Parts: sequence; structure tokens; C-alpha cells
Amino acid sequence: MILGMQNARSIVGVELAARIRQWGRELGFDAIGFADTALDTAEAELAAWLAAGFHGEMDYMASHGTRRSRPAELVPGTVSVITARLNYLPPAAPMEAILADGSRAAISRYALGRDYHKLLRARLQKLAERIAAETGPFGHRVFTDSAPVQEVALAERSGLGWRGKHTLLLTREAGSYFFLGEIYTDLPLPLDAPQAEHCGSCRACLDVCPTQAIVAPYTVDARRCISYLTIELKGAIPVELRPLVGNRVYGCDDCQLACPWNRFARRTAETDFSVRHGLDGASLVDLFAWTEAEFKTRLAGSAIYRIGFERWLRNLAIGLGNAPTSSDVVAALEARRDHASALVREHVAWALTRHLG
Repeated sequence: MILGMQNARSIVGVELAARIRQWGRELGFDAIGFADTALDTAEAELAAWLAAGFHGEMDYMASHGTRRSRPAELVPGTVSVITARLNYLPPAAPMEAILADGSRAAISRYALGRDYHKLLRARLQKLAERIAAETGPFGHRVFTDSAPVQEVALAERSGLGWRGKHTLLLTREAGSYFFLGEIYTDLPLPLDAPQAEHCGSCRACLDVCPTQAIVAPYTVDARRCISYLTIELKGAIPVELRPLVGNRVYGCDDCQLACPWNRFARRTAETDFSVRHGLDGASLVDLFAWTEAEFKTRLAGSAIYRIGFERWLRNLAIGLGNAPTSSDVVAALEARRDHASALVREHVAWALTRHLG
């Protein structure tokens, strides 16, 4: 009798999983997977990474303890995790061309449009509601880069891809330009098999990193990572790293640009991720001239908004310090020499020294 009930539940689980994938596709997700909650290996790797101090000022990486790697501690009753992938690469000016032009601002491709958090979370919630319409109310919680969740480990465990040497999730069919989201659930869903990794002996991401932040395969020292320096770090960017930042003013895509698998990256169909305000090739001088009101108006709803105007100017000042010397660049920096923020003044002074000695 018990065995019969288990078999019936298994059949329902397989059918439900197939429907969840279909509903996910209808909602615009590019892939859906199913994982269990066994993250012992990922937990040990995270503990070692934290012990090495590679998280820098990101204290939140440690503050939640084992809840990050034990889903049932974060959301009691969790037995399965539904993972989702959504491509974000928009039609935009080629990043390689922007990086080669030191007068322009290089902004990570994921941040060129609207902030993905609300869109992805709302879509995951719609998926959960569709599941509830089929199964009845069930325990769940949706996440997208918004809580102590080991997203890459769960996505890898659910068969959405493998963890590349740059620590991002990779797939053979779509590279790495995508967002991840999760639904923690108490539904006993059938699990997907993890994919084999396909990085082999390739070192492209390690070798191309401007600051050599990928200190070993699968290990990033965030304290050297340009994404951390321009987004997470609240204070001054270390002087020795400033010349290496180049014109990257929000995030860094170099490891993705170098990855051979991103030859297969797919453009997004989401209009919300389309480029706003010409950010895919804007002039450093023009962006540096924005007032705080213009920053807040133009970047409302953007991922960039959360770093605030002060750090935006800090990052742009470094970009201008690394830009080819011109009267426009020097004039832009001179205009901010006496800025009210000591942080901005410090980076402007450094940039002016680069041009004027």
C-alpha cells in the first residue's frame, strides 16, 4: 500500500515538473531545473572562502551562517528548489569597442536596462501562483539575488549548467549572460542531474582579469574584483588598483568576454533589459557632468541606482583618471575638485595628478 502511494506520488511529481517547465517557458524563462537541498560541498567551499577574507567588506556573506547553504534553515519545510534562468544580454554597442575607447564608460551589460530584481521576482511569483492553481496552496518563497541563497550551487545541482573557473554558471547553449532565480518549496519534485563541466584546461578568464582577482580556478578574491570595487566597496578604491580599473565604472564583464562559451550567448527578449539613456557607450565626461538630480531621475529603476551618486562619481573619476588626456577631461575633473564629498575629492585629485603630474 505504501509503495503504491509512493509510485503514484512519483508519477504526479514527474508530470508536475513537466508542467512547471512549460509554465516557466510561457513566462519567458530560458530554463527551469529542480534541485535538492544537499549543498555540503558548496558550504565547505564558502567557509574556506570566508576564512581567507576573500569577501572583503561583504559581511552579509558570513552573517547568515549556515542558512545560506542549508535551504531548510532559511525556509523551514523546504525539500526541493525550483531554479530558473533568464537571459539578459541586450542589443548594445560591443563591450570590446567601449573598453578600447578610454573616453567612454564601460558598464556591465546586465546593468544597462532596468533592475532585474523586481522583474525576476515577480515572474517567479507568477510561476508559484500557477503551480498553486494546480496543486493547491503549498509552502514556498521566491528569491533572486535577494537573500542568503547559494544560487550558482543550486543552479548547478539542478542541471542548469556548471560553475565556471570565474565562478559564474556556464552553459554550452547560452554562455553565462543570464540571471538566476529560485523558488524554495515543500513540494517533493523529481531532481535533475547535474551537467558535466566543460572548462577543461582553458584559463581565458583567469588570464584576462584586469586585476588578477581570479586567484585560482573557481576562486575569486573579491577585494581585487572590479565588480566588487565599483559596486560593493563603500570607501576609497585602493590606489594600486585604480590604474587597472581602466574605464570600467560599474561592474566588469572581462571574464565573460574572454569565455569561449559566450560565443553561444543569446540576446534577451526582455524589453526591460534594453539599453537606457545610451549607457552602452556614454562619454565619461558627459556622465560626470550629471547632477545628483539627473542621476536619480535617469537611473531610477536601474541596478546602478543603489550605489548612489557619491560612488558613481568616485568610479567615474577613476575612469577619467585613466582616460586619454584632453582639455575636456581635465576641465570635467577640475569642476569637481572641491566637491562636498571627501571620497569624491580624493579620487578627483588622484585623477588630476594622472593628467597634470
